[in-house]
Amino acid sequence: MTATRTHRLVLWDIDHTLVDYTGIGSSWYAAALASATGTQLHTHPDFGGRTERAITTDVLALHGIKPDEETIQRLWQELIALAERAGTRLRDEGRALDGAAAALADFAGHDGVVQTLVTGNLPEISLHKLAAFGLEEHLDLEIGGYGSLSAHRPDLVPHAVDAAAAKHGTSFPAEAVVVIGDTPNDVEAALDHGAVAVAVATGRYSAGQLADAGAHTVLPDLADLAAVRTAVLGG
Repeated sequence: MTATRTHRLVLWDIDHTLVDYTGIGSSWYAAALASATGTQLHTHPDFGGRTERAITTDVLALHGIKPDEETIQRLWQELIALAERAGTRLRDEGRALDGAAAALADFAGHDGVVQTLVTGNLPEISLHKLAAFGLEEHLDLEIGGYGSLSAHRPDLVPHAVDAAAAKHGTSFPAEAVVVIGDTPNDVEAALDHGAVAVAVATGRYSAGQLADAGAHTVLPDLADLAAVRTAVLGG
């Protein structure tokens, strides 16, 4: 293992931060629940900023199904199969958010910046959602924190930090870790670890709500690359 000089670990959220697939979550859960359990979806919990483990547990419980690990895994396999079958259609069902590709490419050109994910999505679905727009190229998906790990989103950050440290042979102090997302849950996950919280108001939460959650910086979107650089790398 070769040590590399690093000064930032950037942990990206996916939905409503890099891409927008509004409505796809509920439609996929309806199909997956029917396939995995024979039950028709009649309601679903809030998806925003939550992990797949939390969402799946709630979906099953809301439909009177015991959320044991076997059933959770069966439902996840159906979700993954739906994402795989969607293939190139995903590009027609969503969009890359303004500035996302440019920001990812820009940070990839900075020596010492490592980029990965902290997302509520499953690893396989994360790849499909990003690859539809070529956004996976500059992300090290191997060291991400994914929604399969825990129902508690803040748990995902130290997992990604530890995985990055092990791979790169260096430590990432909390102040060198930046979490970028669009919900108060993303902000909480950063603050719980002592990391820098950068919020983008590209989802359902306003800039004021994200600031009230404690974000260090709130951006309207990722379109202003200079502002994104300053928020992530400092002045």
